[in-house]
Amino acid sequence: MAVYTDVTAEDLSRFLAGYDIGELLSYKGIAEGVENSNFLVHAGRGHYILTLYERRVAERDLPFFLGLMEHLATRGITCPQPVKNREGKVLGRLAGRPAAIVTFLDGMWIRRPTAAHCAALGAALAQLHLAGAGFPMQRDNALSVAAWRQLYELCRKRAHNVDHHLETLVGAELDALERQWPRGLPQGVIHADLFPDNVFFLGDRLSGLIDFYFACTDTLMYDVAICLNAWCFEPDHSYNVTKGRALLASYAKTRALARQEWDMLPLLARGAALRFLLTRLVDWLDVPAGALVRPKDPREYARKLRFHQKVKSFRDYGVIEP
Repeated sequence: MAVYTDVTAEDLSRFLAGYDIGELLSYKGIAEGVENSNFLVHAGRGHYILTLYERRVAERDLPFFLGLMEHLATRGITCPQPVKNREGKVLGRLAGRPAAIVTFLDGMWIRRPTAAHCAALGAALAQLHLAGAGFPMQRDNALSVAAWRQLYELCRKRAHNVDHHLETLVGAELDALERQWPRGLPQGVIHADLFPDNVFFLGDRLSGLIDFYFACTDTLMYDVAICLNAWCFEPDHSYNVTKGRALLASYAKTRALARQEWDMLPLLARGAALRFLLTRLVDWLDVPAGALVRPKDPREYARKLRFHQKVKSFRDYGVIEP
């Protein structure tokens, strides 16, 4: 369970007293996610999500994340909305952590996405990128290529405890990506963590996007590459070309892609795989004592990285014509 900081019913009741959402009826920790402590709260006026921010989330970045959700909602993106307290603020403190309450979205995430789910995700991602235009705030991607070497050094000497080949694989790939990382591609607001558990469906209809706490200003096609990694591989880590084609075609139908963006997709996909390999490796080796959390296996992204290293062209992902 992704709860690093526990909350007592007494403390939560006092916290909720500052909001106009009714008194606490029940609450429980939410298992998904690995970065923050999340709780489903049932109050007198309905269900809400309470988040206590910790680990990689800097308090100074919270106005960006919460403001972005408000901005996107005004432009047609269904996502949680921050709830203001009686003082008109969206941020408070609970159990020694910055905390916020957001609205609850109906739906459930899909554990085995189909090509149809991937197509819906592609369109939603493109809509998010278009809706993000005009958002006045900016935030650098703290987990992009400039940060990867520091992550690597945190875990390099212990990587062999997970896989004997990881140190060599990651070191060589990091050297290559630092030299070749593309510059000058279209930029804007990206989600940067749009895994299946952050996308809700009602039946076959995509009903909302959640968890914007890695959102930042970065290369739009990098966000596509993250989703390609997260949505288009099977449980045995083999690439599903039908799912990849559906995601990419649907995205490009909604937001037209320049030829340079297509050409850089294999390199961006390698970078996306390396980013999640590194953060998972750090988490695997350094789970906080007492945390009720199951770290995700970094070897999954080592296998995905090896696949992308063999890709010669964006067409290998199932794209017929850009």
